[in-house]
Amino acid sequence: MSSMTDTSFDLRLIDISKHFDGFDVAHVTLEVPRGCVVGLVGRNGAGKTTLMRMALGSLAPDSGRIERTAKLGAVSAVCPYPSEMTVPDVERMHRLAFPAFDRVLFARTCAALDLPLDGKRTIKELSRGMGMKLQLAAAIASGATCLVMDEPTAGLDPIVRDDVLDLLRRWMEPGDRSLLISSHITGDLERICDRISIIDSGRVLLACDIDEIEGHMGVARLRSAELEEILDGERAWSGDGRARVLRGDLSWTLLVDDRAAFVRKHPGLVCDRATIDDVMTLLVKGEVR
Repeated sequence: MSSMTDTSFDLRLIDISKHFDGFDVAHVTLEVPRGCVVGLVGRNGAGKTTLMRMALGSLAPDSGRIERTAKLGAVSAVCPYPSEMTVPDVERMHRLAFPAFDRVLFARTCAALDLPLDGKRTIKELSRGMGMKLQLAAAIASGATCLVMDEPTAGLDPIVRDDVLDLLRRWMEPGDRSLLISSHITGDLERICDRISIIDSGRVLLACDIDEIEGHMGVARLRSAELEEILDGERAWSGDGRARVLRGDLSWTLLVDDRAAFVRKHPGLVCDRATIDDVMTLLVKGEVR
């Protein structure tokens, strides 16, 4: 992916804030570059769905601005179509709403995802996975060039998730499309995403290329004495001069921005490659030293 300074963006939420009773989204910036898959990660109640709704225009921010330069398509964990509809009914509805709806592409995508086109089953008779696949097929055939997917694989079995991820990878191949996807299943995001934004309590804790996590960051497992020695000698292992640590039953975990440098300086200590789960846990639950 090209650098962020010379990239075209299909979707930008810039300094967005939204107030609710007991919860605020505060000054969030979230950018989706063209040709890029951006993963949005956070705990339940972190603000992911609120951001998705504002991105799609179904919820207005109190402040900030939203720039949309692509045709957006929405896919959610819960199928939004009336329960008595069938797959052909959904196709007809989208043809009426989108004059450029591609019937051939819709049929081909449905076939690839094993969706029933015979009209014998209603939406309420489809599984959760089929409902999500139907939304995806309709969004793609309607001409969306930027998909916004809110927990689309939640509750799906691994085979269905693989089918969906394979389809999304193929859909992204032309290079002029983009995808914003939130998920609790960070393993899925590691397989498909170019960038990750971690949010908690309505705030962005980290936004970076996924290579920064997988290729550079680490988690060191340390005894108390080892941790104190490291913190006394170097307090910048988490990049901003503040160490993030989490206490376990038998040891401490330290988030390390530059794993290679840490290993060179402390060759006798264990420092594993970081996962998205590791980084999110330490940023959300870890203490700052």
